[in-house]
Amino acid sequence: MKQNSRQRGISGGIALAILLGAFLLFQVQPVISKTILPWFGGSPAVWTTCLLFFQVSLLAGYAFADWLSRRPQPRQQAMIHLSLVGLALLTLPITPGEYWMPPDGSYPTARILLLLTAKIGLPYFVLASTAPALQVWFARVYPDRSPYRLYALSNVGSLGALLSYPFLVEPAMTTRTQGYVWSALFVLFAVICTWLTLRIRQCGDLSLPPLSESRASNGDEDPPTWRQWMAWWLWPALACTLLMAVTNHLCQDLAVVPLLWIAPLSLYLLTFIICFDRQQWYHRGGFALAAVLGVLVLSYLPLAGYFERFYGQLGLTLQIAHLAKHVAVEATAFLVTLFLLCMVCHGELVRCKPHSRYLTSFYLSVAAGGALGGVLVAVVCPLVFSSYAELHVALIVGFVVALMILVFHRKAPSDSQQTAPTVERRKRGKPPAAAAKTQQASTGEPQPALSPVLRYSAMLAGWMATAIVALGQFDRWDAERGIDRARNFYGVLSVRERFADEPEYHGRALFHGNTVHGYQFLAPSARQTPTTYYSVESGVGLTLRYFRPDGPIRVGAVGLGPGTIAAYGRPGDLYRFYEIDPLVVDMAWQYFTFLDDSPAEIEIVLGDARLSLYRQPPQDYDVLVLDAFSGDTVPVHLLTREAMEIYLDQIAPDGVIAMHISSRYVNLIPVVLELANHFHLSSVLIRQEQSDRFRTSPSDWMLLTRNQEFLQREPIQAASSHPQRWTDFPLWTDQYNNLLQILHPPVIRDFDASD
Repeated sequence: MKQNSRQRGISGGIALAILLGAFLLFQVQPVISKTILPWFGGSPAVWTTCLLFFQVSLLAGYAFADWLSRRPQPRQQAMIHLSLVGLALLTLPITPGEYWMPPDGSYPTARILLLLTAKIGLPYFVLASTAPALQVWFARVYPDRSPYRLYALSNVGSLGALLSYPFLVEPAMTTRTQGYVWSALFVLFAVICTWLTLRIRQCGDLSLPPLSESRASNGDEDPPTWRQWMAWWLWPALACTLLMAVTNHLCQDLAVVPLLWIAPLSLYLLTFIICFDRQQWYHRGGFALAAVLGVLVLSYLPLAGYFERFYGQLGLTLQIAHLAKHVAVEATAFLVTLFLLCMVCHGELVRCKPHSRYLTSFYLSVAAGGALGGVLVAVVCPLVFSSYAELHVALIVGFVVALMILVFHRKAPSDSQQTAPTVERRKRGKPPAAAAKTQQASTGEPQPALSPVLRYSAMLAGWMATAIVALGQFDRWDAERGIDRARNFYGVLSVRERFADEPEYHGRALFHGNTVHGYQFLAPSARQTPTTYYSVESGVGLTLRYFRPDGPIRVGAVGLGPGTIAAYGRPGDLYRFYEIDPLVVDMAWQYFTFLDDSPAEIEIVLGDARLSLYRQPPQDYDVLVLDAFSGDTVPVHLLTREAMEIYLDQIAPDGVIAMHISSRYVNLIPVVLELANHFHLSSVLIRQEQSDRFRTSPSDWMLLTRNQEFLQREPIQAASSHPQRWTDFPLWTDQYNNLLQILHPPVIRDFDASD
């Protein structure tokens, strides 16, 4: 009873500390990432780099927990851990000040890692080490209870943090307030850790007893084999590679926002919860089969057009190719497949988990595998590949692994079934092979041999499925290749030629991912014709043509693309482009002639446009063009009150701000209307529908100005509409913005990347 009284409350305290620590560990990820996102151009690689930091920090925390668990006295362990918690308190609050803003766009990865290390490095390290350390203490305080379910509890806290952020935290708080609330919760976490330390000091000797010969002989605490060590690394590495590659793919053509960071990561964590909470929930054959089918469907989508034509030759009508281009279908297929493959990876990982004596070594290896996947995607692959090829490679590897599990699957007995018989067989001195056969017979697992016909049929089906997967993934990769393709921190750029039925429509397009950023006709007589979103009837085309028809104008343009709007330049005009991605500048000069052929004076400022404009003296631009979309990602940091203040400082009193707000996924009209109302600007919407896929693309432009004379000009007035403001729509700021308010169903009204 005396021992029980000392143990009272420790179990609940450990569970609470693990739950709160995991919540803070994953809540800080979207908080800090969203805070620094505007400073690095809103690129999807900001989140990927942050994920790399989180994975490596997790590895460091688990390594520390493993080292700590080897200290001879648990009381000493608790005091060391508590001292680190105290040091972490000195670094609060976690919100970085503006002095951390980068001066230019160089070395973004290194600068992000340095910032994160300085601001959240120590608190994150402490939180990462808490879960495995507390599980070790739990195993020693309660030696008859398994600590592995606490790992599932930890993942429940992590999942709760991720799911609460876009739906509860982000809509209700500014990023600065989020940082202060997180810091306050960390103080509460420190209080709980202090209480636990005092309670554990009262529990007497909790040192791990030496491994006795009798316990070693019955196999209860056998040391891990080299195969187990490899599995502890490789399964998490594959799962993390899939996570980061799928997230990159989704964010490149959607919005770079916490919601799309969180969806894949939440599914990833959910697989941890399912597998670690109860091993029986992972059915090897069922999940392996589902994963195989998921990758097959995902690989079938890019081949749907070929199959549709094949079916047509057979007299069958099966119109499914249009589904492959629908973002909702593609995103759902990727997320479901990610979940299934991660279930396979983490299910296999749990099947080879060790005795609790090796718990911290196990978690350390798992974290090392995750960090390995993070380094591959965030550091190695951008240097090796010119596209997101790691996505296709990881899907093929995952498919092959799931297929092998499906083919060689045998039902594994539960832990309760295998422990006692195994001990008894070893006592009788049976060799491992004979023991395995005896166990098979005792558990009633018949393994009938397949007939030759069934065996060869299964092999043929497997080879056919593998061929479809390989072809589908190759088709996705090859579709983006074009005549040139390159990758850097800001994404994948490619230049592709398009050949129309009419020779004069032959042209060359610049793509970011699968979204066109400009198109130029190759015929000398037509190559200065503005196309796609910048045609003569678009909002920006009308503005540049009619703002001052008889005199020179000064134009600032946020976003270069191939330089299409330079085609509107006249002698005496100034066109200054602000571009963050040096690859865009190189491709615009090398493969397009808009800049070379323009009679206007052309200047290019390399770096983040908002920071560059902020640091410049007033330029008195007559027209400021905002067109900094990457794919269909939303440049949130360019649509805030603070950004608008910078723009107004840079334009002339009668100047016009032309905002390109075309998007398949969000409705940015209420955001811009609220900005216009706040700054007392007049605004109009000019919407152009697609008339010819090679000449024009559908576009939405909003013009903001105090120049009523310009808005009353006949061409502008004829093309303009006046959308209504939304009631109670909040003004977006750097500290507060929420894309959930403006999501709308995806509509396919974009340049067709398959043409």
